[in-house]
Amino acid sequence: MNPLRLSRFLTIAVLCASFGVSNLWAHCQVPCGIFDDYLKLQSLIQDADTVIKAANEMQKLAGKSDAQSMQQFIRWTNNKESHAEHVIHSISDYYLAQRVKTNMEDYNERLLKHHAVMIAAMKAKQSANPETGAALKAALIELAPYYPHPKVDHDAKAHTHDHKHGADAHKHDHGHSHGAGHDHKH
Repeated sequence: MNPLRLSRFLTIAVLCASFGVSNLWAHCQVPCGIFDDYLKLQSLIQDADTVIKAANEMQKLAGKSDAQSMQQFIRWTNNKESHAEHVIHSISDYYLAQRVKTNMEDYNERLLKHHAVMIAAMKAKQSANPETGAALKAALIELAPYYPHPKVDHDAKAHTHDHKHGADAHKHDHGHSHGAGHDHKH
């Protein structure tokens, strides 16, 4: 994170804390501009993977009665539920509250898809079946077109490459410049 973004984040965090906002995990709902929609969605997909892993581990431990197995079963259950809960809160507090706008042409479609994620997360919390985690992950992946990976502006960058051919090396400049010292090497 660059120093300016970190400084802004810390300022917003202090403001949120001073106004009694206790849950910065999802978002404090101050328009700070530091969240990356794509990365946040990837994080939620990782939460779904954790839900799936936890449910699978619970299946392996089911029926065991030794103390260690029971303790691990409880830990996996708590882990599964907290990750599913994180998805619910993130969809509600971040995406629905801040990213899905009533003036969007596809508002109803977006609303339905985000709601489907929340329902899938609720079912994943309630079930020990790994398939509910897989359904959660699938519902999250349905949101991916709304939150694409930020594009790098390749037109503003040089396309200068060093190509090695045997003992000879030469450069190709494709007409764009990064500035001093920024060559892509192959």
